[in-house]
Amino acid sequence: MGAAQKEAQRGALGIIRVTPHSVEGHLPRVELGEQFTISAQMFTNGRAPVAGSVTLIDPTGAPHDFPMTCVKRGMDQFEAQVHAGTPSSVRPWEPAFASIRPLLGTWTYVISAWEDSFTLWLHDARIKIGASEDMNNTLLEGAHLIEQWSQSRTAHLSDRQAHFLARVAHTLADESLNVSQRLGAAEDPRVQHVNATHPLRHHLTKSASYSFTVERPQSSDTAWYQFFVRSEGAHWDSLHRYIIPGNLVTALAGLKRAAAEGFSVVYIPPLSPIGITHRKGKNGSLTPEPEDPGSPWAIGSEQGGHDAIDPKLGTMDDFRRFVQRAHQLHLEVAVDFALQCSPDHPWVREHPDWFTHRPDGSIACAENPPMKYEDIYPLNFDNDLDGIIDECARVLNTWIDAGVTMFRVDNPHTKPMRFWELLFDKMRQTHPEVLYLAESFTRPALRQGLAYSGFTQSHCYFQWRTTKKELADYLPEVNGNNAFLQHDTFWPSTPDNLTDYLRDGGIAGHCVRAVLAALGSPSWGIYSGYELCENQQLPGTQTPLNSEIFEIKCRDWNKANQLGIKALITRLNAIRNAHVCTRSFHNLTVHKSDNDNILVFSRYTPANLTADGKPDALITVVNLDPHQAQASHVTLDLSALGLPRDAHFNVHDEITGNTWHWGENDWVRLDPYQNVAHVLSVRYTD
Repeated sequence: MGAAQKEAQRGALGIIRVTPHSVEGHLPRVELGEQFTISAQMFTNGRAPVAGSVTLIDPTGAPHDFPMTCVKRGMDQFEAQVHAGTPSSVRPWEPAFASIRPLLGTWTYVISAWEDSFTLWLHDARIKIGASEDMNNTLLEGAHLIEQWSQSRTAHLSDRQAHFLARVAHTLADESLNVSQRLGAAEDPRVQHVNATHPLRHHLTKSASYSFTVERPQSSDTAWYQFFVRSEGAHWDSLHRYIIPGNLVTALAGLKRAAAEGFSVVYIPPLSPIGITHRKGKNGSLTPEPEDPGSPWAIGSEQGGHDAIDPKLGTMDDFRRFVQRAHQLHLEVAVDFALQCSPDHPWVREHPDWFTHRPDGSIACAENPPMKYEDIYPLNFDNDLDGIIDECARVLNTWIDAGVTMFRVDNPHTKPMRFWELLFDKMRQTHPEVLYLAESFTRPALRQGLAYSGFTQSHCYFQWRTTKKELADYLPEVNGNNAFLQHDTFWPSTPDNLTDYLRDGGIAGHCVRAVLAALGSPSWGIYSGYELCENQQLPGTQTPLNSEIFEIKCRDWNKANQLGIKALITRLNAIRNAHVCTRSFHNLTVHKSDNDNILVFSRYTPANLTADGKPDALITVVNLDPHQAQASHVTLDLSALGLPRDAHFNVHDEITGNTWHWGENDWVRLDPYQNVAHVLSVRYTD
């Protein structure tokens, strides 16, 4: 801590262990309007109770005040549930975004702590008067204290409140009244209300100023839908006996499907021309058939590179119309940014120094022994880092100019962190609204490093967390302080990842993972075909059999309506859109259950952070066993729902429409052939 911070924290009270705060120079970040917690230990050397508040200051200089409450009295631990700005669904291309832009960027907050002298005096006065001890002096002391309060500038009283407190002080000092009348004036509930909202801040102490970053709407609260353009509208030509691929015109059907299912972002793999040299065949075969289309990630041919569109898919004008239609459906478009080349990419000829050359003069292909990717050349960033950055910025701007507002970045952990820092710094100068998702199924430190480098979201280990213990540990880790620097997105599967759980779990297993993904993180996504329960693995691997990476899929989307997963996914997105509590990385609690197959967690947003002034909470109960019915006793931490321990309340199942009366201890039974989960909204009474 620097000298300025130390000086700012000096005062009658102590304010220590403040969170969130910067980590290694990287500021905490939240989405505009996202609920999060500011905490600190605050204490004094006297007997007076400590009270506090936190003031957020936006980039325009406007203050936003929130009360702090003591959550652990013996530890002097205080917390405030806050949000920076108001939640919004406005997108960057909409005119209303102009009013949001000034609220994005660096905010600050300051914690104020003070002694609650009135509460201490009232506590002691009741005891002394009850014992008939030194009553007049006690009441006169109270009169002096409240008179001081009525004139306090730091209390920010209205004229009406100041006059009211002055009358209370006068009554306390009036020795012609009996003791009960005098004390009764101070016990008036209206005095307690003023103390809660405009207290006498005795020995007011302020913390240092802490900075954090506020990002645009949909920076963390996102629902992704991935499809391959070449498969949308693809069909089998029985006359010529080959597949006629889809294109950017037929792919409009994919946009319509994503919007109907309630998703907010459509992500499409690379649209660039695919190389011919070492093209891979079905299931990654080294001996492709003439009709095999190749992997879209083998980017580049004589028809162009990263800034070009494969003529089979359409033109850049077709893409602009595709984006325009997506925006009409309230969908953002994300495209893949994969920093690798096929051997036929123009960069190989124009910039040979951008690649690693082997002793025999050949260019090294990508490999992860024993796996080799002969159709892909990785970039070497050692020789011309500035040149690569300039070219990458040009490519990104080409797609941004066409309407792209998000990029899914392929294997970013295989590139230098310094490269991403410099590239994103350059891009933010002109396009701070553009977001980047890291496809990084890798070690925690690497993923955190990518977040530090500027990635907005990241893939994570969710797919492989399947047991109750794994999930009970993982959900708080993702939805906790780590999320101030790293936003993890939950995907049940991807085109190159298919877990054993989905292979074996059937329809119910897909439903279980959809519920966990949609409600376990503010950001979730699915890869198209999930609605059709595509769950065959390539033998000996956890990758899909007949992966769409290497072939075009002809799907019968009518079957999705028969399986029921599509209806569940649509309902889950509707629940997310209706409940503000699903949009924060900082409000999840795991609750107790006595069955290892039943997982219970909740999300809660207090009334002061909602638009309608009512608390919002969802309790999610999931049967992790996709084959058998499971029952369990459930013990809820009602404080995590803003309820007293003896509370009884109604819960409404947002999936089935059923309503039950619950309390701290409850019982559930879930049959995977009927319902894999309860998603229960808490019905708060006035």
